[in-house]
Amino acid sequence: MAYALLSGGGKDSTLALDRARRMGMDVRYLASIYQGDSGRIRFHGTRHELVAQQAQALGLELVEAATGPEEFEPVFMRVLADLRRRGCRGVILGNIHLADVHAWYQQRIFAAELEHVEPLWGEPAIEVLHEVVERGFQALIVSVDLAQHAVPFLGRELDADVITEIGITDDLDACGERGEYHTFVFDGPLFTQEVRFVRGELQEREGHQFLDLIPVAARAGIRS
Repeated sequence: MAYALLSGGGKDSTLALDRARRMGMDVRYLASIYQGDSGRIRFHGTRHELVAQQAQALGLELVEAATGPEEFEPVFMRVLADLRRRGCRGVILGNIHLADVHAWYQQRIFAAELEHVEPLWGEPAIEVLHEVVERGFQALIVSVDLAQHAVPFLGRELDADVITEIGITDDLDACGERGEYHTFVFDGPLFTQEVRFVRGELQEREGHQFLDLIPVAARAGIRS
């Protein structure tokens, strides 16, 4: 039976997809929830059109829904019901070590009679971050929480140097699990083509600063 990836386009969910596929799981859908007033993934600042292009490049059918900032749970439950109607067996997430977040999603996914799959759960965050880069994924840091310690990394692409700097930054979770930073993955081993964009201006919203990525039309054809 099929599975769905819950994702806002970032590195952890993309690596979770990579691991799930290497485990032989049939992942067919990318489920994503964005803010209706902005058209962006909350806190990430990523336009939902880019997530749609990412889903296409990953060979996944997009299942998306819009929500307001106080309405996530009922919209999430409707998305889960939609996935179940499509024949999904379970939902894959990229959580790593926050037990309260893990429990929140698990309870609701189980309530929807779906399997809750966490391929990265319990692993050291710095090792997860290294695996993202070593597997060949190209990810850009697109959003930072202005109250935390990742502000200097905004707009930088994840590579060995950035990982080293993140690893030695005090009070910074290596994968940004506490919301310190968010990423957008635009290419890598699972992609049939690069997700194209141009860099726009820096913007602020809800205590976060983000780099506006403006979508560019996908190229015709796919990689052989």
